[in-house]
Amino acid sequence: MWRVLVSGAVLFPGLFIVFRKTLPVIFRRWSDADVVLVSERLVSSVHAIMATMAGIIVVSSCRENVITNRHWLATSFVLSYGVPYMAYDVFAMYLSHYYRFQVKGHEDYRGHSLRTISLFVRKEFLLVLHHLALLTILLPIALFFREDQGDFFIGCLFLTEISTPFVSLGKIMIQVGLQDCWLHKVNGCMVLLSFFLCRIALFPYMYWVYGEHYSLPLYSVPLHIPLYANLGNMCILAPQVYWFVLLCRKGYRLYKRQHSTNHQDQTSSIHAKAE
Repeated sequence: MWRVLVSGAVLFPGLFIVFRKTLPVIFRRWSDADVVLVSERLVSSVHAIMATMAGIIVVSSCRENVITNRHWLATSFVLSYGVPYMAYDVFAMYLSHYYRFQVKGHEDYRGHSLRTISLFVRKEFLLVLHHLALLTILLPIALFFREDQGDFFIGCLFLTEISTPFVSLGKIMIQVGLQDCWLHKVNGCMVLLSFFLCRIALFPYMYWVYGEHYSLPLYSVPLHIPLYANLGNMCILAPQVYWFVLLCRKGYRLYKRQHSTNHQDQTSSIHAKAE
């Protein structure tokens, strides 16, 4: 068991260190905040790709019977890479938060302390709570409480990571100054589409699949599954809905800003031609 945990505990911090050492060589003008942010996003994308591949394998292998079919990756991936990644990611998010505010000149960020940790938790409370919920709710369910059933649904939860590489790519493109190119706009559409399908619509889909297996209507499924399963799903789904609303608002603001900029450019062009 310890060897399994060590593999993920070494992989993600190791990748983070490699990216953090390599990026300043390529992008010499980047600050520590830039390097840490991009390093964190690259590692998140690696984990997301691994989780997505594991999810596809588990889901495709357990379609015949979504309750009793088993695949070793359903529990092994959670233990080997899910737990170490969540623990690592909280630390990486803290570093990103710390350097971002240090670059801005905040006096509280002259060194690591309990105060900087407290400020981080308050600023990123929902993200920290999300990670803790996964560690304290999803982990026990995946490893102990489901009684060797429902590997299909664990695989579905792995698929929630599909949107992460698109989110990370968007932030990296902004970092390198490509936020106005067409690829960034396409990526933004992929963020919204993948986030909605794999982090929101996925949950009613899982309830529907469960209902199909037991010939139950969708509305009665929550009454036929354990309370801890419903609570776990709600704890995971609720922040996803909140973040999706934030993404939609951000996308709308960017659209309005670009539309206003284009309109001003067209007006200036008309006036220049008239003169």
